[in-house]
Amino acid sequence: MSVTADPRAHPPPSPALQAARMALARQDWAGAHTILSQAGSDLPPEGMLDHALALRMLGRLPDALARLDAALALEPRHLVALLSKGALLERMGQSKAAALVYRNALACAPPDEVLPAPLRAQLDHARAATKAFGEALARRLSESVAEIKARWQGESFARFDESLRIFAGLQRPYPQEPLLLHYPRLPAIPFYDRALFPWLETLEAATPVIQAELEALLATAPEDFAPYIAFPPGAPVDQWAELNHSRRWSSFFLWRDGARQDAACALCPRTAALMDELPLMRQPGFAPTVVFSQLEPHTRIPPHTGSANHRLLCHLPLILPGPARFRVGAETRDWKMGEAWVFDDTIEHEAWNDADAARTILIIDVWNPLISEAERDLISAMMTASNAFRAEP
Repeated sequence: MSVTADPRAHPPPSPALQAARMALARQDWAGAHTILSQAGSDLPPEGMLDHALALRMLGRLPDALARLDAALALEPRHLVALLSKGALLERMGQSKAAALVYRNALACAPPDEVLPAPLRAQLDHARAATKAFGEALARRLSESVAEIKARWQGESFARFDESLRIFAGLQRPYPQEPLLLHYPRLPAIPFYDRALFPWLETLEAATPVIQAELEALLATAPEDFAPYIAFPPGAPVDQWAELNHSRRWSSFFLWRDGARQDAACALCPRTAALMDELPLMRQPGFAPTVVFSQLEPHTRIPPHTGSANHRLLCHLPLILPGPARFRVGAETRDWKMGEAWVFDDTIEHEAWNDADAARTILIIDVWNPLISEAERDLISAMMTASNAFRAEP
């Protein structure tokens, strides 16, 4: 039976099919084969699977494979047929072909929790087989380019190595997935080259100044740090259920959606003055946002994406009591004191604080450097008009 099919699309088994299934239950493979052969091409996909089983048990593997292909010609995403074909190809010694079939089965499989245990076990096997195939392919591909890499010593191969793992099926690509504005023709770059942001050194050099104001803030007004995630009642929280309205991930805004928070800036005057000097993103109603972000011990921010790819985020670590990691796409980095980075938050990202005390960073908005000055003006005007339109009755 197809686990993805609508049961109303399949009429009750015919008398011949019922008789064949009774023969299969008795392990009368030859009898089932005789009955199903007489039905010919009139069998539904489930009947063809029954016939393939009888043929396989009779040792007629190529004929069983042909029957499975006939079923898949009618229902190309028939999960049981795909898994059966993969298993049959493995039995025939065609493990590479089996892995490609298993990959198709995994692509159309529903979540494991809705499947019966036998199918879950088959899917686990399919995952293992496709992983083994991908690892073997990746090894072969890596060997094939080793000499070329040696000729180009000093070059970075991170992007090529990522493409190799994607091609081998060991890693999925991470595209931009903005929640608000997708600005076309911008590359999906997880971490941007520091050379594009010469002011980063100025920001990093000010780390002690910013740290001092942050520490004073934490000592005198820790209650001013509010939950970073705060969905209203009734809103779908999805992956944010654990952190919604939780101080495990909290924030203190100096600028929020382009609006200067004067009271907050008064508590951190030297940090605020530095922000005025930096080329932050300026877009009314949207940016800059400048915020202290605090993550409690042993807390994880789940995978998510940001609002718009014409904007990038800069992180400056301020309090790092122990190991803390950050992933953008396929690249995971450890924060290091005094080292900032700029990344595209519309690519799936997540963070961990593995330390025994809170981790705090400064987050600021900057323009994507591939956006021209003219485009910045146009985007700002467009988004201002959008806000006005939404505010109208």
